[in-house]
Amino acid sequence: MPPDRRLWLIYSIILLDVVIGAAIGPVLPEFVRGLARPQLWMVLGTGMFLGVQLFSAPVLGRLSDGWGRRPILVLSAVGTLLANALLFPVRATLYFANRFSDGLTNGMYATIRSAITDISPPERLFRNLGIEGAIISLGFVLGPMASGAVLTLWEVEPSQQVAYVVALAVALAALNVGLSLLLRETHTQRTPVRGPKLRAELSRAINPLTLWQRLREQDTPDRGLRPIVLMQLVLTLSTGYYTYFVPFISIGELHLDARGIAYFFMFFGVLSVVINYLFYTYLADRLNQRRAIFWLAVLGVPILVGYGLVGQSVTRLYVLTALDCLTLSLIQGLLEGLLAQRTTVADRGEIFGLNQAVQGLASFVSTLVLAALSIIDLRLPWLWFAGCLALVAWQARQQLRQAEPSAALAES
Repeated sequence: MPPDRRLWLIYSIILLDVVIGAAIGPVLPEFVRGLARPQLWMVLGTGMFLGVQLFSAPVLGRLSDGWGRRPILVLSAVGTLLANALLFPVRATLYFANRFSDGLTNGMYATIRSAITDISPPERLFRNLGIEGAIISLGFVLGPMASGAVLTLWEVEPSQQVAYVVALAVALAALNVGLSLLLRETHTQRTPVRGPKLRAELSRAINPLTLWQRLREQDTPDRGLRPIVLMQLVLTLSTGYYTYFVPFISIGELHLDARGIAYFFMFFGVLSVVINYLFYTYLADRLNQRRAIFWLAVLGVPILVGYGLVGQSVTRLYVLTALDCLTLSLIQGLLEGLLAQRTTVADRGEIFGLNQAVQGLASFVSTLVLAALSIIDLRLPWLWFAGCLALVAWQARQQLRQAEPSAALAES
């Protein structure tokens, strides 16, 4: 299969995976609505989903280096199918079981980025990873759109809405298993990980304290992996607001129902797709990426503060979302491109896996913080997100200052 065809099949797998997760998003509050402090349980469930990737992502990334990308993607697709099948009875315990089991195989995104990097020539790397970001945004559009269409066209009674949406997610997950089986391998230079090596990898994975040491083992001063991973860690502390949107706009002052949540994510996703595609196709390769990260983060800080002040104004929410798509939502793709440039064929999956694990740790920490803050006031987490994004801007500025003497020396 030609590389371009493999690339579009990978994009299709990503799209379906995100659509599945986004489709069930509007109905997830129903699983905890009867509990005391439902916003706390929603946030903790999200934290479980993200935090378990701390263990699964390095293992899946390392296994993809040894066994290939395709087997890991098939395994992840099957895991998503089984996890969503757990949601048919509307029970809080099954919600948490879903979040844990789906998180185990969601570490596949390290493998996805490795596969894209495997078949991307250097001059198209930023573009291809940027399109991945646009595809993810498109999934956030199509997921709520699909669930909203099902609920509207079939005029589903409120008591049956969860069952219909979960059935849709399970059907799409089964389709994604088929697409994953169609993908031809992108990584041919591999040595299978078996026996003692596999046990050692699993042992290291359950000890998060080894993450930074393992990155240090892969890094050199010229390679510069750790500063990029550290910046992604802090950015992840900030982008926890993506998952906080559902409890904030459904339980907070806006009180949006499932259909309103779906329309909001459709707007966010469509705009993000267009802006990401244009930015990464025509601008990302021509910019100083670190300087772009600095300015996008600086401009994004007041936007995050503004989310906490929308009150009951849906219009204000939509205006801030449009500004969000033009600024801080573009940062992640730039960091992924910078990291991809510093990987090799031999360690690509492991590095992306460690990076995703670090992000999983950051997501878990951020979730605990925003859970505590949301108990006090649902608006307080936005100050946390804004503060973390300001730290991203500071990190980018520090890296720019460190690069200036090297650039001056090279010119002389």
